[in-house]
Amino acid sequence: MSLFTLASRVTGLVRELLIASMFGASALTDAFNVAFRIPNLFRRLFAEGAFSQAFVPVLAASRAQHGEEATRQAIDHVATALAWSVLLLSVLGVLLSPFLVWALASGLQQDPRGHEAAVHMTRWMFPYIAFMSMVALSAGILNTWKRFAVPAATPVFLNVSVIGATWWLAPWLGRQGVEAIYALPVGVMLGGFLQLAVQIPALARLGLLPRLGLRPSAVQKAWTHPATLNILRLMGPALLGVGVAQISLLINTQIASHLAPGSVSWLTYADRLMEFPTAILGVALGVVLMPQLAAANATGDSARYTAMLDWGLRLVLLLALPCAAALLVFSQPLVSVLYHYGAFTDRDLQQTTLALTGYGVGLLGLVAIKVLAPGYYASQDVRTPVRIAVAVLVLTQLFNLVLVPTMAHAGLAWSIGLGALVNALWLLLGLLRRGSYRPQPGWLRFALQVVLATALLTALLWWAAHHLPWAAMRQEAWLRIGWMVTILAGSALLYFGVLWATGLRLKAFLKR
Repeated sequence: MSLFTLASRVTGLVRELLIASMFGASALTDAFNVAFRIPNLFRRLFAEGAFSQAFVPVLAASRAQHGEEATRQAIDHVATALAWSVLLLSVLGVLLSPFLVWALASGLQQDPRGHEAAVHMTRWMFPYIAFMSMVALSAGILNTWKRFAVPAATPVFLNVSVIGATWWLAPWLGRQGVEAIYALPVGVMLGGFLQLAVQIPALARLGLLPRLGLRPSAVQKAWTHPATLNILRLMGPALLGVGVAQISLLINTQIASHLAPGSVSWLTYADRLMEFPTAILGVALGVVLMPQLAAANATGDSARYTAMLDWGLRLVLLLALPCAAALLVFSQPLVSVLYHYGAFTDRDLQQTTLALTGYGVGLLGLVAIKVLAPGYYASQDVRTPVRIAVAVLVLTQLFNLVLVPTMAHAGLAWSIGLGALVNALWLLLGLLRRGSYRPQPGWLRFALQVVLATALLTALLWWAAHHLPWAAMRQEAWLRIGWMVTILAGSALLYFGVLWATGLRLKAFLKR
């Protein structure tokens, strides 16, 4: 799963590199990012968000309590209800595309061409949510039966499809007199179809391929089945938890659409780079810690519970702090090497760098949340993290009021970063106050070791950022890539070398 997650992030980055090189940052790229964000918003809210969180426990409980045959019938009923729901939702989404674009990014109306393109692309891509909803159902079934590889690999198909559309279809459309950007919705829809198609053989091998009811009586029976009703009951609280982050994204997209053309794209390019440390560090740590914390809590082993939290937080500081420092002082070289080609201009480089620096401010908080929130979930306390998230959402908008007028789109990134730090600190103080987490001995020495190593790494990266002509090396791509590899390798050696010299034995630390 970790390898496929990494493959998804790498192919996603390649996808963004090609889009940046082919189209740069403009009103049309803003239009695509907004149009793609609309079905993604619904997907994260319902399909991969609330539905998955409710469906998997219900399915697992049904299998354990009622056996495989009753569970297969439950799958058929849930799949029927879901399929007809997403079909109706897709039709409504296509019809209401102008309203959806206005609700998410009314500022696109500053450029009629960009606004019209966003509406057209939303109509093309909105049915993507139907594919992804059925993918979420299929993944839930396969994971319950301990078949993890296929669901973990499916996101790669979306990235590969968009890469193919950008590489081959976009130039062909340009020669036909059609806006080349319209190749991207085709790639997205093909990717959605492929993600669902690869799961069908896996389900068929297990004998779990859902049979969809087509008659009105079958649909009515599906909606009144206990499994469906139980999922609907569980989706309510889950929607609230998932919805906070999506509301924040919606608000930020709306604000960015009223700024200079390209603002949505600059933030999207920077966010793609942020997904590497947040996913590989934060998500991985959360996945590892959650079952162990839950097991320790269930057995009343408070010593193991607090020791696991302590280990996770030390690993966050050890790995996320140098990453955050790199984003703060070395963001311009990173953006140069990864994006600064083709249609991606010097101005795009500067503006994306500003956004990435803002995100870097909150990287430590974004990763720490993935460790701290499971500390609450393991004791079945979902409400506290949601309440904190709602309060931080309000605080983030107050940051926007102060920062966006002077910093434009970069202010949005800074607001998210600062909000993440507040969120993480609030979660930490809550765990300390209730006594769930008690810091283990040795924190002061450990923190000083990490801070010293990070300071020296930061000095090296600052020197490299200011003494090498990263933007000017645009035409010497391999030279620029060579310098990047050399400096990052030297930074890693310096950082871990200083930790070793000060007495921190990483191998022993990781074995904990």
